[in-house]
Amino acid sequence: MNTPPRPVVGVSSCLIGAPVRYNGGHSRYKFLTEELDRHVDWLPVCPEAEIGLGVPRPTLRLQDSEGSDRVISSKDGADHTDDLADVADRHLRELRRLDGYVLKNKSPSCGLYALPVFDDNADRLRGTGRGAFAARLTALLPDLPVEEQGRLSDAVLREHFVERVFAHARLRTLLDSGWRPRDLVEFHARHKLQLMAHSPEGYRETGRIVARVGTSTPEEIAASYSEAFHRTLAVKSSRGKHANALQHVFGMISPLLDDARRHDLLAGIEEYREGQAPLSLPVALLRHHCAAEDVAWADSQTYLRPYPDPLRLRHPVAV
Repeated sequence: MNTPPRPVVGVSSCLIGAPVRYNGGHSRYKFLTEELDRHVDWLPVCPEAEIGLGVPRPTLRLQDSEGSDRVISSKDGADHTDDLADVADRHLRELRRLDGYVLKNKSPSCGLYALPVFDDNADRLRGTGRGAFAARLTALLPDLPVEEQGRLSDAVLREHFVERVFAHARLRTLLDSGWRPRDLVEFHARHKLQLMAHSPEGYRETGRIVARVGTSTPEEIAASYSEAFHRTLAVKSSRGKHANALQHVFGMISPLLDDARRHDLLAGIEEYREGQAPLSLPVALLRHHCAAEDVAWADSQTYLRPYPDPLRLRHPVAV
């Protein structure tokens, strides 16, 4: 089994305990500092502190200005939008080495979703928007797995984000390694079930790109495969698609098992499909039997071990 690379993840500094919030405090998030921290390296950034707003500082808000969302100081009306966006450009070289990013929610600089946008008088909601730094970050790096802290409380979103981060790290490591055509073929084969569990069409698309290895330049193949790979994994999976991937593994090992073990495996898959068991149950059974029967193909599938086991992200009985 290949040792997975250690991802590098950008993070709003306050989420890992830096006292850089507007009130001089932090927003330490235990999942990041006590669980994920053991398996990734951080690139902490606080855009507001970096542009010199100070700690503590006046609050900021998103405000509509002629159809554009601007980040405005509540104290003096100063517009900090461009300076905050420029932080992403200044860090671009480092950001391109990242495998994911966790942003502080409800922040006019870092918020990713549904931030309130006020009208010119700052007394009425005009709609919702995205923080200035977050908007620039996602525009510069559209394939980067990005999530905000508040949404990581959802077990499904948390597992999906972490899965994408570790997959991003594996592909980044491959493409930075002076890869050969057979390396990409092997990488794609290892990720077959993981891609299928998100989008069967995405799996077929990435397979067609791999089939062109040798007929296109390495740069063209790498760019096309990377975009399709990340777009496929960005698709949310479902019980049905997971069950289909589990059945594929079962098909590989079924001839090697007796009736009792086959029944146990099928029962575990069906319990998961019906929402009566977590995904970790059939995955654990399949991993056990693959190892016991020395089924190298199935045991090498990243689907069965997409990130370090101690993160325990497949244990909740989630939709």
